[in-house]
Amino acid sequence: LGNSGPRQKGLESDFLAVLSDYPSPDISPPIFRRGEKLRVISDEGGWWKAISLSTGRESYIPGICVARVYHGWLFEGLGREKAEELLQLPDTKVGSFMIRESETKKGFYSLSVRHRQVKHYRIFRLPNNWYYISPRLTFQCLEDLVNHYSEVADGLCCVLTTPCLTQSTPAPAARASSSPVTLRQKTFDWKRASRLQEDPEGAGNPLGVDESLFSYGLRESIASYLSLTGDDSTARLSVPGSDRQALLLAAPPAYVCTWV
Repeated sequence: LGNSGPRQKGLESDFLAVLSDYPSPDISPPIFRRGEKLRVISDEGGWWKAISLSTGRESYIPGICVARVYHGWLFEGLGREKAEELLQLPDTKVGSFMIRESETKKGFYSLSVRHRQVKHYRIFRLPNNWYYISPRLTFQCLEDLVNHYSEVADGLCCVLTTPCLTQSTPAPAARASSSPVTLRQKTFDWKRASRLQEDPEGAGNPLGVDESLFSYGLRESIASYLSLTGDDSTARLSVPGSDRQALLLAAPPAYVCTWV
């Protein structure tokens, strides 16, 4: 990092960025997906043992499938093509950025910024190890460069907003589905209705059902229907919650089929 200071291990802003789904979906369902952030557990020589910061899954992943990230924005081992893929992920916003090592010039860096499309800027390095994008403005370290362009665009396509993959957040826990509500209904008792005249005590609830399960309007509709389809053998029903009276059929009408 030149004068930007030594790399410290264990910083919260240091992680591995997954560059491609691993394993490949053609082989098996991926354990880690592109753009996922991993916390290093151990270096196994060409492989990393890591844990996902979003899913909590722990596994091994080859070094070619990840890039080391320092300070949240300095990507090591990342080319231009992969940089564009990460900056074009769906949750990446305009102004998201990263600084990566130059593919073509050793010891130099590039600034990649998400705008309408991904823009790339060469970061030059002076013999005294100061950095600049525009020769008129130099910085003692990369962090100073980032801080400046986070305040003003000063010739860039836009102000730098957040480091790439900052929007990656832990996956929400699955919400437990609530148990369905069931309602137990009592069966209409025609025999009870037919004994209505003989049993005055049943007049309060001749249908033999829990009145709390029915609205007033429904009880009125039932009583009106029965009165329209009934015969002269009727009984009077007092509908709860009302002074109105309705005729209740003492028993369902009997239909006789005759052959001629």
